Amino acid sequence: MSKSLAVILLLFISFNLQAQTWELGAFGGGAGYMGDLNQNNPLKISGLAGGAFVKRNFDGYWALKLSYTYGQIKGADSLSGNLQDRNRNLSFSTRLNEVSLTGEFNFMEYVPSVSKNIYTPYIFAGIAYTGYNPRATYQGQTYELRTLETEGKSYSNSTIAVPFGVGIKYNIAGRLSLGAELGYRTAYTDYLDDVSGVYADKSKLGSAISVALSDRSVGQTGTAGTQRGDLRPHDTYMFLGFTISYTFITQKCYY
Repeated sequence: MSKSLAVILLLFISFNLQAQTWELGAFGGGAGYMGDLNQNNPLKISGLAGGAFVKRNFDGYWALKLSYTYGQIKGADSLSGNLQDRNRNLSFSTRLNEVSLTGEFNFMEYVPSVSKNIYTPYIFAGIAYTGYNPRATYQGQTYELRTLETEGKSYSNSTIAVPFGVGIKYNIAGRLSLGAELGYRTAYTDYLDDVSGVYADKSKLGSAISVALSDRSVGQTGTAGTQRGDLRPHDTYMFLGFTISYTFITQKCYY
């Protein structure tokens, strides 16, 4: 066997011995959003969030994580400190169902119960697919806003999003880790809150309830073609909370 082949084989065996770590975990915390009904507060929590994940740790630094996260976000102009927003008087709530695939990088080598480091900060980024369906309560009844086409346009009830964020995890005992994480998602839609562009021509809306929920200002003074949303192209949502996980280490040859 040539020296080069021996080196390649040794590296391959070494990588496989170091790569066999799987991790299962859960997430719990809060969800928030930035968009047409919250333009300035990136840390505002408006609902609960929870989920589960499975992670493949390739070594003490790199990992790939598949996650499912459920969250609730909402907003109401009536709670705004801005008079113009209060006069607009729109509101919404949305349930988010997200499946994401993210890459994760630890700043310090971290393998629970194996590496010398018992904690590490980390960053992550990836891709997500999210289902959403904005609703609003009007005169005691809840309506699905997407089907009412309140801006005279149709849009999908799902979107691609780009998750990114930071966290820190700590080896609390054995192969158990406790973490804290903040992650934002840039959604490729501006309709998480059913608000995006301008007021629609009320004569072209499909029903009286569409008209009522399109323009909830006092006296319905929103004129067709005037600004209804903030005209930014994307909404953003975020999850903030804690993780707990268990790492399965099938090989201990890390050093």
